[in-house]
Order: sequence, then structure tokens, then C-alpha cells
Amino acid sequence: MRPEIAVLDIQGQFRVYTEFYRADAAEKTIILVNGSMATTASFAQTVRNLHPQFNVVLYDQPYAGKSKAHNLHRQPLTKELEGQILLELIDHFAAEHVLSFSWGGAATLIALAQKPRRIEKAVISSFSPVVNEHMRDYLERGVKHLGAFDRHEVGYLVNNTIGKHLPSLFKRFNYRHVSSLDIHEYVQMHFHISQVLTTDQLCYVDAAKRIDVPVLFLNGEWDEYTAADDAQLFGDHVRHSEFCTLRATGHFLDMEHKAACRDSQEALLSFLKPTPVAKRPRYTQVQSHHAFAL
Repeated sequence: MRPEIAVLDIQGQFRVYTEFYRADAAEKTIILVNGSMATTASFAQTVRNLHPQFNVVLYDQPYAGKSKAHNLHRQPLTKELEGQILLELIDHFAAEHVLSFSWGGAATLIALAQKPRRIEKAVISSFSPVVNEHMRDYLERGVKHLGAFDRHEVGYLVNNTIGKHLPSLFKRFNYRHVSSLDIHEYVQMHFHISQVLTTDQLCYVDAAKRIDVPVLFLNGEWDEYTAADDAQLFGDHVRHSEFCTLRATGHFLDMEHKAACRDSQEALLSFLKPTPVAKRPRYTQVQSHHAFAL
């Protein structure tokens, strides 16, 4: 399963690395939005859960993964800019669905609030409008270690909080990845966390009120940081909301064990199950001033 790879020019400001997993029989395309400090590699299992039922799009934020070599990193990106990048990619790939993980939910909610005309359904996973006691402790320690560029402590913190239910092999991968990020990525994460700690969380609620497509909120039963009960608060504001709690799994959901992977796939496919609609033009990779093949 080899993706079509391109680096896209976004409004002349950013260049974004993308992977397009085409499925010839698929009628819908879904775009996946990374969490904090993550890259396209983080969605390997999710791609297997969704392909070939859907065409699947992955991308790295301008400051991360295979996008970062193509950008200058003069200043951190706001969640609003990340939302705008997502909207551009939705249009480019003619995507009908979007799925976000963790921090990616912030940019996704902001994008959905703009009512993108193509989007029919969305999934927000491991995200909550509430900074609870567990999350606040994690974020405050994160700000401290990121500000000091303490690679060991950042890696240790992730694995012993939101990543504590991951298998040991994944924890080793996690630590190696998080502790080897570039300085500008630590600056970006410090900025993100500072935003979360100082921003009125009602901004997510305000965005949710403007969303007019069905949204599934997917959380892990053991996730203390973006708790399923807290995510339920979105139900008061998103007109067409559904909620699913995956049993015996934490923040990282389908990455944690086989049963969680199976349950996650079942939840996603039952929610996103295609319905007959008039066919839209599918994305075809072309060489233009917007796309640069690698």
C-alpha cells in the first residue's frame, strides 16, 4: 500500500508534505489530522483501519515530520492557522470526511466552524473542551520541560502520562521520537501548551456551536486526560453529535492493543458508512504550481 506523495504550496506561506492512499473502489475521501508532536507515521494503524473503504489523506504540519525541511519556522503556528491549512487540504483533496487525534481536534473544530462545503462527517478523537486536573498537571510539567529543552524529561513525561497504556515497544518509539525533535518543534509545542493553559476553553465551545455536520467524539475509557465524560459536554453545542467510548484503552486508542484497534475500526466504519450520493470529482495528483512531487 504505497501512497501518492506530494508537497503542496499553501497560500504561498507554507509547504505541506502529504500522502494520498488511493482506493479505486472507494467513493469517499477522509483526511487525518495529527496530534501534538506527531507525524504521518502516527496514523499507520488508522490508515489500515480505513483503507480501502476510503481514500485516506495524511499530512505533516509545516513544522513537523517531512514538511519541516520545506519551511522556515520563523514563528509558531496558531491553531487558527492550522485550521486554515486543513481547509485548504480539504478542498485540494476533495475530502468528505475528517478525523482528528488529540491536539489536532483544536484545528479541526476551528475548520469545521467555517462550514466547509465538502465535509459531510467528522470524527474528533481523544479531545475534550475541558482542561481537567490530570491534563493541567501534564501541561504545566510539559511547559517546564519544553521551555528548558529537556529532551529526556519531555520523553519521560509523555510516556508516563497520556502514553502510559501504550505497549513497551511503542513507548520506546515514542521516547526516541519526542526526545529527538528539533528546537523549533519544542518551541512550537511550548506555544501550543501555553495557548491551552491561558486561552478560555469556551473558544472550542463557540466553534462547536457553528458546526452543522454530524460529529463523532471518540475517547478511551482509561483516558484521564481527555476524559470521555468531559467530551460529552460537546453534546450541548454540536447539533448532530454522537459519542463512543472505547473500552479498556487510554489516550492513544487503536495503538494500545488489538481489541482497541478492532473496536476503533468498528466505531469509525459504522459512523462513516458511505451512503449513495452523486459522484464528485476525485483528487488526481498533477504537476502544477500547487503540488510538487517528491
